[in-house]
Amino acid sequence: MKEYQTNMIRNIGLVSHGGVGKTTLAEAMLYSAGVTNRFGSIDDGTTISDYNQDEIARKISISAAFLHCEWKNHKINIIDMPGYSDFSGELKSGLRAVDTAVILINAVSGVEVGTELAYRVVDDYKLPRIFFINRLDKEHANFDNAVETARNQFGNAVSILQFPVNQGEDFDSIVDLVKMKQYTFSKDKSGKYTESDVPENVKARAEEMRAALMENVAENDEKLLDIFCEVGELTDEQFISGLKKQIANGNLYPVLCGAADPNIGVQALMNFINEAVPSPDEQPEVAGVKPNTTDEITRPPKGDAPFSALVFKTVSEPHVGELSFFRIYSGKINSGTDCLNPNKGESEKIGQLFVMNGKERKEVSVLNTGDIGAVVKLKNTHTGDTLCAKNDPIKLNEIEFPAPVIRVAVVPKAKGDEEKISTGLTALHDEDPSFKVEVDSELKQIIVSGQGELHLNIVVKRLKDKYGVEVEFEEPRIPYRETIKGKGEGQYKHKKQSGGRGQYGDVHMRLEPLSAGEGFEFVDEIVGGVIPSKYIPAVEKGIREAMADGVLAGYPVVDLKATLFFGSYHSVDSSDMAFKIAGSMCFKKVFKDAKPIILEPIYDIEIQVPEEYMGDVMGDISSRRGKIQGMDSEGSFQVIRAKVPLAELYKYSTALRSMTQGRGIHRRKFSHYDEVPKDVADKIIAQAAEESE
Repeated sequence: MKEYQTNMIRNIGLVSHGGVGKTTLAEAMLYSAGVTNRFGSIDDGTTISDYNQDEIARKISISAAFLHCEWKNHKINIIDMPGYSDFSGELKSGLRAVDTAVILINAVSGVEVGTELAYRVVDDYKLPRIFFINRLDKEHANFDNAVETARNQFGNAVSILQFPVNQGEDFDSIVDLVKMKQYTFSKDKSGKYTESDVPENVKARAEEMRAALMENVAENDEKLLDIFCEVGELTDEQFISGLKKQIANGNLYPVLCGAADPNIGVQALMNFINEAVPSPDEQPEVAGVKPNTTDEITRPPKGDAPFSALVFKTVSEPHVGELSFFRIYSGKINSGTDCLNPNKGESEKIGQLFVMNGKERKEVSVLNTGDIGAVVKLKNTHTGDTLCAKNDPIKLNEIEFPAPVIRVAVVPKAKGDEEKISTGLTALHDEDPSFKVEVDSELKQIIVSGQGELHLNIVVKRLKDKYGVEVEFEEPRIPYRETIKGKGEGQYKHKKQSGGRGQYGDVHMRLEPLSAGEGFEFVDEIVGGVIPSKYIPAVEKGIREAMADGVLAGYPVVDLKATLFFGSYHSVDSSDMAFKIAGSMCFKKVFKDAKPIILEPIYDIEIQVPEEYMGDVMGDISSRRGKIQGMDSEGSFQVIRAKVPLAELYKYSTALRSMTQGRGIHRRKFSHYDEVPKDVADKIIAQAAEESE
């Protein structure tokens, strides 16, 4: 395969709300470039991007797909990313590898919640971005409204470069404001178009919009601004040059348009990507640290710099093994090269190098700076790891994956599968770090967490397909805690005589609460040797064991101070065991007299919904014992912040989607522990008593 130099490579990521047409756009690009001679369909399950059985069956993208094509001597690497929030980990990893994001907006519905989710990640990575208004061939398409929703949400940097002449079911033409030409596309899905002058009926509008765009391009560049003020316009070359600069520095978000399904506007988009999107050698130096230090270092995006690459995705393929996708940030890589994984401190030998189009692999011998490729069977390299030159190593900044929004417990359908389940889930986490698994010794459950119920269902299906084990979901237990609100004081004497040596331990104890998070404090106030010092540690051990087992409902006790202030002993019958038992029993007795309570974990949740669903969502939060902390507007969306008990959040992502017709998303993180209401505490205690019988 042809070797591409860095300045001839373009890396773009396709992102949007779910169902807006990313996969069809990718298909149209590959078809236009001659990669495939058949225009695949999502309904038929024949697209290059959505090739695994889960995607074909559900007709949605689940994993990021890696594609490439040649367009007018440029190599365009394309990452088609899922639009559903359940797969936001794919969005995080895919956008990390590209230089520009193409954000699709539905011409019928405008900006949606998933558009905002994608935009936030694009913004976090400080990526240049293009908006592509798609589906202009639909009956209720409204280009102006779609652009207006984008401006309301993302600001005045949203700038129109193209607009449709005849949107709706007869759509086939767009006007390009840079070249002041109309492109009329064939309706045979070939993507070909003819170029003509702007028609008279839209010429005045086009000239007005072009003047505004040109001023926008010039105003952030002194040289261009001088030319614009003196001449009144820019040449096409100056226009494109200024446009490229403003796109790269984030001052301008160009709006292009089309309809991916009939392949209208796609070739114009590809031309624009070649002409105006920054190439990898125009990117800033990539940041990292010197391995085993905190010393920050960088690498320039140049072929003669030491090799560095980030593995941004790992996939286990049948009959192939583990396939690692990487983006080269500096240097070049050849088959057979030895390099270092500084995350693991191990060397890796690069075997066969591939470039991908969905599941189709094409072997290459070399990849240059800025390119995206794949390699099979690395020993111990996973998603987020760096590969670099051994003689000049760098550890690139890792990918920050989104925090989970759902947690469930898994139980095996067949006995004895626990070890296979744990091994399989751990391997699946290495592929997809946005999914997490934890064997919780306190709750005695295997807890899995992820980005939504669908995400976890896909993980469980892969567990069955790849590792041959089946599991069922059950509600995870809640890690409650026990503590006290008041002070208590008491005595317990452990005395036992049954022939031979007896047992004797007598302790007087005082308990008082500590502030949240202070843990446990043991104070020895014994004076005069009423309890010999050698037995004091046994008393503390007894208390700690009782705290671990809980008193009210079997949950660990936290945040209190225990003071041992008096007692007695027997010269023959006292022992460590006797005082440990006395300490444990005295603690339990005094604990019950010190206003004991149960604490539950409270989570901060942030919910983003269209305004029309606010009432339903807020009412639901209240029904879950939640407390609204505040609300903010973000464009046409409302952001609700609340604190909600973890016990009330089981499968909340599913409930939220149901309430908002799939348009609501939420994030959560642990906040603190708080007292459980008495009626809820009584149920927890009763349930614990029932389970212990």
